[in-house]
Amino acid sequence: MKIVCSRNELASAINIVSKAVAVRSTISIMECILFSAENDEIHLTANNNEMGIDTIVNGRIEEEGIVALDAKIISDIVRKLPDDDITISVDDSLKTTIVCEKAKFAITGKSGDDFSYLPKVEMENGVEISQFALKEAIRQTIFSVADSDSNMIMTGELFEIKDDLLKIVSLDGHRISMRNITLNDAYGDKKVIVPGKTLQELNKILSGEQDEIAQLFFSENHLMFLFGETTVVTRLIEGNYFDVDKMISNDFETKVKVNKRDLLSCIDRATLLSKEGDKKPVVMSFHDNTMKISMKSFIGSMNEELDIAKEGKNLEIGFNPNFFIDALRAIDDEEVTLYLINQKYPCIIKDDKGTYLYLILPVNFINS
Repeated sequence: MKIVCSRNELASAINIVSKAVAVRSTISIMECILFSAENDEIHLTANNNEMGIDTIVNGRIEEEGIVALDAKIISDIVRKLPDDDITISVDDSLKTTIVCEKAKFAITGKSGDDFSYLPKVEMENGVEISQFALKEAIRQTIFSVADSDSNMIMTGELFEIKDDLLKIVSLDGHRISMRNITLNDAYGDKKVIVPGKTLQELNKILSGEQDEIAQLFFSENHLMFLFGETTVVTRLIEGNYFDVDKMISNDFETKVKVNKRDLLSCIDRATLLSKEGDKKPVVMSFHDNTMKISMKSFIGSMNEELDIAKEGKNLEIGFNPNFFIDALRAIDDEEVTLYLINQKYPCIIKDDKGTYLYLILPVNFINS
């Protein structure tokens, strides 16, 4: 094999596929990136058996071939080469020579025959969505994915398609995040659980451009994301997702409208009195058209008031401040609406259009 491509192009492609390289695997080939030069295309592929990524590199093929190279070694070499064209040559013994200007490296490759290729997903009835919308929806929900494997369902996000609506949901036992995206076309019903780790990595490589499209293709056990020159295939989490609709009540006894930036800044200031690992709640008191936010810890105390528009009963309730901060940062609206019942029921933050919903469980704040 012999290929020629620019350092920047190659570095970018390596950075993309490296997100699917296995870390400290007992199978050495899984710590490699597969370089394939066939049919006038240069492909880079990585696969950790949970997620696989393939991307095409612009370049010139002088001799077709295939080789697996240690991901860390090739990444480090390419990253430190001069900003010029790179020539990669592989001989029959898989000795790989990398040349850029006057720099020359020789490393040992592995046979591509042992590489685990991406699972086959039929490219039929693909769901189209703008990369911007997909990237934003992941950003606005991923923080509610549980980081513990004690319940695998919670480590993923629900992707549910009905007609022209894509609903993305995450929950971790203390909160729920939900985003609804209207698609340009109607599709058949789909309901899958996508690993949160895959979505975190996917979000790093989506362009975020409104006019650039991502396509989603479903199989029984896998979901494929296809965008630009890149393909991401992830194994789905088996099982049935929680019936989130039953967890969300439409009843409320207190409805509060407040400036989002003011509320976010106020809660953020309150956390100055809470050190890492400290579980002191932020207490919100709603009385007439005033919202009082307070925090007490061994460091000290703070109180601040915000103007609000309130309907219903007065209420005092405590929350984990970081959960509120995560939700507010994910909302782009200038004003947010809070729906509450009492001290024991969750707070729901949602908009009138049904674009987003965040549910946050309260915490005990007595003598806090």
